[in-house]
Amino acid sequence: MRISFLGGGNMASALIGGMLERGFAAADIQVVELQEDGRKRLAERFGVRAVGAVDDALLDCDVLVLAVKPQQMKAALAPLAGRLARQVVVSIAAGLRLADIGRWLGGYAGLVRVMPNTPALIGAGVSGLYADPSVDAAGRAAAERVLAAVGSTVWIADETQMDAVTAVSGSGPAYVFHFIEALEAAGASLGFDAATARKLAIDTVLGAAKLAAGSDEAPGVLRERVTSKGGTTEAALASMKASGFFDAIVTAVKAAEVRGRELGEQLGKD
Repeated sequence: MRISFLGGGNMASALIGGMLERGFAAADIQVVELQEDGRKRLAERFGVRAVGAVDDALLDCDVLVLAVKPQQMKAALAPLAGRLARQVVVSIAAGLRLADIGRWLGGYAGLVRVMPNTPALIGAGVSGLYADPSVDAAGRAAAERVLAAVGSTVWIADETQMDAVTAVSGSGPAYVFHFIEALEAAGASLGFDAATARKLAIDTVLGAAKLAAGSDEAPGVLRERVTSKGGTTEAALASMKASGFFDAIVTAVKAAEVRGRELGEQLGKD
């Protein structure tokens, strides 16, 4: 399977690195990267072909990954309009809808929209994928194989839910980092030095996430098992409930979903 990338930034680099680790051949991967230093970095780090503009060789691929910034996508796709015939086009640009991408490509429909998240940079991401109905099983499998190189994947049945994917998992790492910040600050306020407070906060979140990931039980059940009646955890959770912690998270994620829909409308304008 031959894969081409339009854009060679952090997420593209993560995908390329992950694919190489999983047995893809560097000779089967090529990248369009406008910056000369970026092309040099990609070629030296991964041994892939890196060029400054779209050419016929780049279009000789099975999967074309669109990895440019959403605001730059329309201009970046102009050299591709009318030149695609069989490729599965995978967009990892947040917010952009397939109808807009297809229109900018001259009516091309073989598209898959993907929302990865930043833990993909260390191979621990989760990506939501939605495919245009015209994409067959082989095309879906090819797209999933690329994204599986940096973590787990989830297929979404309705493209309108991709804004919710962005709100939950795309933006989700920021929510977790914010919680770590708060837990670290609480530790510091209780007298720990900065390094100790940070280690306690990060390792607690990491361990709890691993425990939840490895358990068949719901997070609520695991929470209850830590919460002894009349104990310290119960006191903390009661304080969180009084502060509206749970509802605040749900409301925040819904706000992110609304903003995602707004950005999709804005980004898709001609």
